[in-house]
Amino acid sequence: MLRKHLEFRKQVKVDTILTDWRPPEVIEKYLSGGMCGYDREGSPVWYDVIGPVDPKGLFLSASKQDFIKSKIRDCEALQEECSLQSQRLERNVESITMIYDVEGLGLKHLWKPAIETYGEILQMFEENYPEGLKRLFVIKAPKLFPVAFNLVKHFLSENTRQKIYILGANWQEVLLKYIDAEELPVIYGGKLTDPDGDPRCRTKINHVGPVPPSYYVRDHVKVDYERCLTVSRGSSQQLDYEVLFPGCVLRWQFATEGADIGFGVFLKAKKGEWKKASQMHEVVLSQRYNSHLVPEDGSLTCERPGVYVLRFDNTYSIFQAKRISISVEVLLPDHMQSPPTNGASKDPKPAAGDGQS
Repeated sequence: MLRKHLEFRKQVKVDTILTDWRPPEVIEKYLSGGMCGYDREGSPVWYDVIGPVDPKGLFLSASKQDFIKSKIRDCEALQEECSLQSQRLERNVESITMIYDVEGLGLKHLWKPAIETYGEILQMFEENYPEGLKRLFVIKAPKLFPVAFNLVKHFLSENTRQKIYILGANWQEVLLKYIDAEELPVIYGGKLTDPDGDPRCRTKINHVGPVPPSYYVRDHVKVDYERCLTVSRGSSQQLDYEVLFPGCVLRWQFATEGADIGFGVFLKAKKGEWKKASQMHEVVLSQRYNSHLVPEDGSLTCERPGVYVLRFDNTYSIFQAKRISISVEVLLPDHMQSPPTNGASKDPKPAAGDGQS
């Protein structure tokens, strides 16, 4: 384990990453987060603000290696701050508190290339900074959060999962139990502001927005597809995916060779029975996509159970069959127990194991 860690530090040049390497401008400007204040035990507090992040824009503008390296740089900066705090307080400070603000978490954040890279980052944390996290508070979690958590939790050790707390409506009270009001930004229920009075403390926490296309260096991200199919000229093909309970997310990516294709998503009651498009409920409008030029991807929160039909339409083409490369997944939510919401005196419960109900 130690040898592997030392090899990692040598390969990435970790010892000089704070002085000799800077992330690309697009990452510095449009990847959220930052260190701001200290908890009641003197540990640094790191904030990640997920909702405004534009995953696709970032990945079209920078490499996966740049994202991973930027997170390594953040880890090293936090370790350095822990060392400085140890000197200031004359006692050992070796781990951090994280606040994960997931307000605005949406389907765009479940984009497969982004989730896969985030998984690699989590794996890097587990292998090289396993004791760097004291606790992580998830706040303002929307209905989609259990699905997102289920996608990444297998990258986390049981020890790390025990440190994750999904807070309920009383999240401000809980944060104040662990962080003094003078060290907590106003936007999160404390009294801390920037010198100019900004309650979001933007000089320390990066609050971002969509990445301008002027930063793009590519028009798509390479994807490994799971299967191929051919839609004959003048015909259509349907792929059925059964969803047994509401809250699941249907996610797809596809590309065609040489020409466009019509695509839409429909809902029907029974699996195995073939129906015309006009006989099914249309949930994603059917239209033609230039997926031979730029691969198409999308997702849908399934509000009700049933059989969701991905329909590829080539009925308008009387001469050319269409070959399609495609990947489709049904993402299941994780069932987690929220902490008590009747006051801050009770400790929040961790999102451990495979989830609690």
